[in-house]
Amino acid sequence: MTSQPAAPRPHAGDDLVVLLDESGSPVGTADRLAVHTESTPRHLAFSCHILDRDGQVLLTRRALAKGTWPGVWTNSCCGHPRPGEEVRDAVVRRVEEELGLVVEPERVQTVLPEFSYAATDASGVVENELCPVHVVWLAEPAERVELHPDPAEVDSWLWTPWDQARALARTAVPPMSPWSVLQFEELGALRPA
Repeated sequence: MTSQPAAPRPHAGDDLVVLLDESGSPVGTADRLAVHTESTPRHLAFSCHILDRDGQVLLTRRALAKGTWPGVWTNSCCGHPRPGEEVRDAVVRRVEEELGLVVEPERVQTVLPEFSYAATDASGVVENELCPVHVVWLAEPAERVELHPDPAEVDSWLWTPWDQARALARTAVPPMSPWSVLQFEELGALRPA
């Protein structure tokens, strides 16, 4: 596995999350790291599943140093839109930051626009997110996709057929993030648009 050089430090406002009321309307912002606690307020996030042209999905294992769900397998990429940033733009940005993969916005499809969940990890930190789910449909097979994951985010990765990923999510062996388990169930037999 290869890694990219360290990304430049974020500018002021780059690490803010958008806080939401129960209806999903923005009500303010907060620092991303400070907001994730035992009583995390509802906020905006996103999840992304990257599929190659043959229907294989990229699964990633969260870095062991992550503050929440370290070492757990999950969907391809997750993140938080910055204040004023369109969610699709945040997906494109975060896929490049986290995986070193440049994707065109037109390859990003919103598949579960209202997905929402709350979950508590082993350390007691709560996730409480309105988390629209997106799929990135790549034009090439997995063996031709060059990834350069950020080691602070991704410990390892694998490409697997969509149906096998769904089966892994149902058994949670190896352990998978609670949001990805729910997403695989809701998405069902995913096919290109």
